Amino acid sequence: MSAREEVLARIRGALGNSTEVPDVPRAYREQGEHAAGSAELTDQLVDRLEDYRASVVRAADDDDAIGTAIAAALADRGIRDVIAPSGLPPGWLPSGLSAHIDDGSLGARDLDAIPAVVTGSAVAISETGTIALDGTDLTGRRAITLVPDTHVVVVRAADVVQTVPEALRRLDPTRPLTFISGPSATSDIELDRVEGVHGPRNLVVVLAG
Repeated sequence: MSAREEVLARIRGALGNSTEVPDVPRAYREQGEHAAGSAELTDQLVDRLEDYRASVVRAADDDDAIGTAIAAALADRGIRDVIAPSGLPPGWLPSGLSAHIDDGSLGARDLDAIPAVVTGSAVAISETGTIALDGTDLTGRRAITLVPDTHVVVVRAADVVQTVPEALRRLDPTRPLTFISGPSATSDIELDRVEGVHGPRNLVVVLAG
């Protein structure tokens, strides 16, 4: 018997012959006190992100302002070569950049040679400082957001909610979801913080609105 078969056999034995599905307790808080996009939530999100060592840039919610903020963030880091998903608004990619529009053909080694990725986001959670990507044409496939060293992600203020349940209601659970809480980091090895192990070493959030 394989390990999988053994585990499933134990589950079947624990459940017995009953096909009744037990009720799942849902006594947790499903709604925050503040409306999506409110100043309280955007301020809290910024506080959490900066605590996680992400860089946050505020901009007006229009393509020109967002593009200007992205250009400044990339210029500050000396980055001129980026990759972006196919649905990114053209105004978000400043002129003068070498921009690759992802068509799914680049593998991990190719992506590793590109220093930065620019994407949108699906929703952000202020209480946890988390940004969710859902694999759409705006947020891109998972590989392009995990391999380049720097991730510049645009979060619209209207998409900032307070709690995890509120965010999950906005997401399609059948899509490939990625949840980001600051730059990739681990302290597993002798409690020394190492960044960039599981994803981008640098996270720049453009908060629009």
